[in-house]
Amino acid sequence: MKKIVVGITGASGSIYGLRLIEELLAADHQVSVLLTNAGRQVTAFETGLNLADEAADCQAQLREYFNCTTRLQYFVIDDFFAPVASGSSAPDAVVICPCSMGTVGRIASGLSDNLLERAADVALKERRQLIVVPRETPFNQIHLENLLRLAQAGGTILPAMPGFYHQPQTLEDLVTFVVGKILDTLCVPHQLFQPWGTDV
Repeated sequence: MKKIVVGITGASGSIYGLRLIEELLAADHQVSVLLTNAGRQVTAFETGLNLADEAADCQAQLREYFNCTTRLQYFVIDDFFAPVASGSSAPDAVVICPCSMGTVGRIASGLSDNLLERAADVALKERRQLIVVPRETPFNQIHLENLLRLAQAGGTILPAMPGFYHQPQTLEDLVTFVVGKILDTLCVPHQLFQPWGTDV
């Protein structure tokens, strides 16, 4: 069982993060969920999931949403006493999905203004996996330079760019493809799509 942080920021595409959490829990991994304030707002707007303000209530709400009673933890975004803020309790991986360009820029600059940015910084310094899933278009030069800095520091840049060779039929198929690529990068087995060439 891996310990994985999933962060959801204010970038559009919160469904990617929610589906990732669902798949990680289904695979019996321990998931710590972090949402920025903008992430909470966008998630509510895009999915209708309005999360409670109190941490305990929000955790209970998420556990009910994902039908999971134990392996999901929720931490408020300014809780720097949370275990994921410390290198001595570093998770196996931090996935920011979707990841806003503001969050990318702050992590690339070494800033830790909230718990998610601190968890990402911990992942880099402890040589754990950091996966950022940008959902922005088009990129400007600053975006690209910040993404490059993260990659050079050891992070993995995994844009929310679904493939089409698996012949998707629904929006869910497109979301599932990106989530499957994240799971591949985490070395978490899945059956969300058939690898290229296996049907030949």
